[in-house]
Parts: sequence; structure tokens; C-alpha cells
Amino acid sequence: MTKHTLKLNDRYFDAVANGIKTFEIRKDDRGFRVGDTLKLYRVGVDGKYMTDLTVEGKRLTEDEPSSFANRVEVKVKYILTHDDFPDGIPEEYVVMSIEKVGE
Repeated sequence: MTKHTLKLNDRYFDAVANGIKTFEIRKDDRGFRVGDTLKLYRVGVDGKYMTDLTVEGKRLTEDEPSSFANRVEVKVKYILTHDDFPDGIPEEYVVMSIEKVGE
């Protein structure tokens, strides 16, 4: 099983971290497989790691992307590809069912 480090827009990060968003749609440029782990890091709309977050009174910086508030790990449970759903999934993309690690 492979561990992938990926950025995730702040708009979606909290929904994944809270277990509400249980899927991820990505270009399959990494050969995602069931059982892989995705280490998702919170980023702003500009693609940069969030730097304006505070945890326990401490301001987080780009040097701390592994901070609890900025990272969530999920396991890939199921994958749909273009071959599975040609009218709905572009050829180079996958839809992954995900579950937070440790839950």
C-alpha cells in the first residue's frame, strides 16, 4: 500500500476531517489503489499551506504542515474509474471512497 501526500483546499478540508465528505475525486496521476493512505494537507485557494490557523494559542506556519489542524489521513476504501462509469468520470480521473484513519 502506498502513502500519498496531497494538498486539499480549505473549502473541503474540514468536511473530510469531520467525516462528512467521504470521497475524493482526483486525477489518477499516482496510480491510486484500494488500501492506499492519503495524507491530506489543508491549503488556501492559492494552493499554499494555511498559515493563519491557531491551535492552543500557537500560530501555525508553513513549516508545520503536519500540525494536527492542517493534516488528516484517510484510507482509500473503494475506487471508481472511467471504465466503471464512462459517462460520468473523465478518463484520467478516479473517484475514491475514503475513511479517516483510526476510525
